[in-house]
Amino acid sequence: MLTVNAKPYEYVFDPAHTALVSIDMQHDFIADGGFGALLGNDVSLLRAIVPAVAELLAWARGAGVTIIHTREAHLPDLSDCPPAKLKRGRLTTGIGDAGPMGRILVRGEPGNDIMPEVGPLPGELVIDKPGKGAFYGTGLGDFLKEKNITHLIVCGVTTEVCVQTTLREANDRGYECLLVEETTASYFPHFKQAALDMLTAQGGIVCWSSSLAALKGATEA
Repeated sequence: MLTVNAKPYEYVFDPAHTALVSIDMQHDFIADGGFGALLGNDVSLLRAIVPAVAELLAWARGAGVTIIHTREAHLPDLSDCPPAKLKRGRLTTGIGDAGPMGRILVRGEPGNDIMPEVGPLPGELVIDKPGKGAFYGTGLGDFLKEKNITHLIVCGVTTEVCVQTTLREANDRGYECLLVEETTASYFPHFKQAALDMLTAQGGIVCWSSSLAALKGATEA
C-alpha cells in the first residue's frame, strides 16, 4: 500500500488494484486544427499538460498500475450519438462534420487519435466513449471488475467536463479516485480550479487531488 500527501487528506492505494485513466488526450481537443480550436478555444492550455501526462504514464507503468486511455468518439454512422448532442451549440461545424483533421469526433479519423506523446503502448486498453463520462456506453465497468480494480488515478481533459463526469461516475460506483492536478486542464483555467474545489470539498465528496510530485513520492503505508 502506498500513501500520497493529498487533498483533503492522505490517499492510500495498492498499485496492483489501481488503474490510471487518461481521458481524451486526443488531437480533436488538444491540437491546432482540432475540434477544440475550431470552437475558438486556446488549445495551448491543454497542450501544456502533455509532458506531465507523459511523466505520469511513465510512473504508472513502472509502478505496475493498469493503464486505460479514453477517446470521445462516435461510430461513423453516428448511431451512438444522441440527437440532442448533435444539435447542441448550433455549430456550423460539429460532430460528424468534416474538419481539418477529418470528421469530428468520429472513430478512425486523424483528429480522434491520441496525441503520440501520451499514446497507448501495446496491451493498454483504449476505450471509445460516446458520452462525457468513461463509464456510460462502454465496457469500462466490466473491465475494472475483471481486473479487481478498486482505485483510479485520473488525468486528462477537460477538467470540468469529461474528467469531472468520469470521476462522479466512478465515485457513484464505489471507486476511490485521485485526480493529479498538473495532468488535467481546461480551456478556462478558472473552471479547472472550480472543479478541483468542488470535487475535493466536504472531506473529498467525489475524490482526492494531489500534485504529480506527491504521487511520485508516495510512501509505503
